[in-house]
Amino acid sequence: MTEKPKNSPESAAEPAAPAAEAEAEGEEAARAAEAAEPDYRALAAELNDRMLRAVAELENYRRRAEKERQDTAKYAISNFARDCLTVLDNLRRGLDSVAPEERSANAALDALAQGMELTERELIATLERHGIVKVDPLGEAFDYDRHQAMFEIEDATKPAGTVVEVVQPGYLLNDRLLRPAMVGVARGGPKPAPVAAPIANEDLAARPSGAGEQGPKPEGGAEETGKAGANEDGGLDTKA
Repeated sequence: MTEKPKNSPESAAEPAAPAAEAEAEGEEAARAAEAAEPDYRALAAELNDRMLRAVAELENYRRRAEKERQDTAKYAISNFARDCLTVLDNLRRGLDSVAPEERSANAALDALAQGMELTERELIATLERHGIVKVDPLGEAFDYDRHQAMFEIEDATKPAGTVVEVVQPGYLLNDRLLRPAMVGVARGGPKPAPVAAPIANEDLAARPSGAGEQGPKPEGGAEETGKAGANEDGGLDTKA
């Protein structure tokens, strides 16, 4: 066999092939490293969003916990307060069972009744100090949220739905219903007058019907001035 010369063109191209392959492999490795490298901006945005959500959830939890704590402090004595109301009702029933003439005729009975009245007043004052307020709706319109209708009474002189008799007074605990008032309501009378909604803007209320929001305001006559609540000097009357 004949040997190729060492300095021939074919022998010079042989070492160049491994170098090209190595360079291609290096480029592929670099591209793979770039592809595997995480997007730090997207990762930072995701972590920031998670942090904001965690802070919001923590704040909501803190508010709920604070509200629960306040409600517990306000209404934890509900069951005890209802039991005290039973004692208060029995004291009142005992006092109502004694006629005034019997008290005046019997000194011992009058002294006993006075002691019961003193106990009743002290118990009422104690309940009020803890936020328990009596609800006595006699003469008021029936309220489904605070009253419990026991019967109806025919009375044409009072608007229908008016409380005409209180069988048992109700009580509130820090503006929350503790016990509804048991009442008797009137029926057969005229319909109750509708309750007018409060007017937020008296100037709009004083405008004639059909006037637009940008329409002219009524001229300041004596009648219109009275509607606007102005005094004789033309200024606003601040007195209630």
